[in-house]
Amino acid sequence: MVKRTIENFSMAQICDSGECFRMTPIDESTYSVIASGRYLEVEQHGTECIFSCDEAEFEEFWKIYFDLDVDYISYIETIDPNDIYLANAAAFGSGIRILRQNLWEMIVSFLISQQNNIVRIRRCIQNICEKYGEQKTNYRGEIYYTFPTPEALAVLPDDELKECNLGYRSKYVVRTARSIVSGEVDLAAIEKMPYKKAKEALLQLFGVGVKVADCICLFGLHHLQAFPIDTHIRQALEEHYKRGFPKRRYKGYEGVLQQYIFYWELRGKGDAANGK
Repeated sequence: MVKRTIENFSMAQICDSGECFRMTPIDESTYSVIASGRYLEVEQHGTECIFSCDEAEFEEFWKIYFDLDVDYISYIETIDPNDIYLANAAAFGSGIRILRQNLWEMIVSFLISQQNNIVRIRRCIQNICEKYGEQKTNYRGEIYYTFPTPEALAVLPDDELKECNLGYRSKYVVRTARSIVSGEVDLAAIEKMPYKKAKEALLQLFGVGVKVADCICLFGLHHLQAFPIDTHIRQALEEHYKRGFPKRRYKGYEGVLQQYIFYWELRGKGDAANGK
């Protein structure tokens, strides 16, 4: 077990922020995470966190995965004090971090995310992991499943993943897997590209549009300048940023602020209206 005191870090907020779909609450203070074939549980009480791994695994993988070397308060402190909306959003979601997730998993996750909600996306991903992923055992002796490889999905008929509740998105995932396995798409090359080139490359994938490409850039490549615009963000921009979001002021980390806005639109405004 590894114990750390971490500021601006909330497992609950990250879990509900729409960036990670294999993070699950076990109880009010503990969450499980499956990433890159690894299983982790994190128990959190305020800033005190206990990670169910040894020191070596924490340093080599999980500290990087959770982006713990970055001081997120430095992003929040740059917010224009006159921008009350953004200040409220950042204060409400100040525990969110942009995770360093696997590119292939993010491509599939956000192909599935189209015209979908977080609960259904999680269920779809769980379905394909259980059917096509590798079975493993965690430190408790419980079974979990890794994310399926491109090779495991490339051999399927276009519509096979409809059985996993992907609907029309099945062909997007299967055809993308085929393009990766065939060598038409080189994920290792995309990982080395700057943001704009990476986005252009991702837009060539079957079923990937601008919003999905930006989500993949932000959550799968850690390009913090990516600013995905979905229904929630578009609503916020129309209401609060009629001249457009001031990206120039926040150049290089607009995506972090986008997540604060997304989480505020998704969870915060409702809580505020209900006096929470």
